[in-house]
Amino acid sequence: MEPSKSNNRTTPSRPGPPLGRRSVVPSFSESAASFIVEVAKVVVISLAIIIPVRYFLIQPFYVKGASMEPNFYDNEYLVVDEISYRFSEPKRGDVVVLRNPRHESDFFIKRIIGLPGERVEIINGEVNIYNRADLNGFTLAESAYLPPGTRTSGTVDQALGAAEYFVLGDNRESSLDSRFFGSVVRREIVGKTWIRAWPVNRLQVFRRPAYQTEVEG
Repeated sequence: MEPSKSNNRTTPSRPGPPLGRRSVVPSFSESAASFIVEVAKVVVISLAIIIPVRYFLIQPFYVKGASMEPNFYDNEYLVVDEISYRFSEPKRGDVVVLRNPRHESDFFIKRIIGLPGERVEIINGEVNIYNRADLNGFTLAESAYLPPGTRTSGTVDQALGAAEYFVLGDNRESSLDSRFFGSVVRREIVGKTWIRAWPVNRLQVFRRPAYQTEVEG
């Protein structure tokens, strides 16, 4: 007799885990602890990168006041390069952030006009520079960043020491600068302006202006 045939169908069963082994689902506490550890790693790595950059390479500053108009306006956001002056000296025309010589917790933004060892003279609305290369002096041509017809008020005749700089605001009629507080020393200069980051429509990377010096005979 032939064995009876059945229409029933069977589905092969999936093999279960080997005896003695069970799949383990991490508990909530273990998952949370793992997540916290990963976040902590990201925070530590980020701080290791950001802190040196923030305090030793670049630093943000807000412009306060009108002393650098029309080139810099109140509440503009600047990124200041602090690393370049570790390898080179400030140059004429650099716009720098410096500590207020009278209150070092305050900061100014000014333009470097006179360099160490030079003599700066302001007379009849003009800025004259005397140095070893130009013993007779020359009138500083500032048309690259000052509006036509700008006159520098005040009367000054100051010799600069080996580490002293003479700074002026671009708004020559409304700026507290070396005409009032004298020269600034090298250690008071924090860095030079690098980028104007805000407002967006005035975004700019700054470069030192080129001067056309006219030697007076």
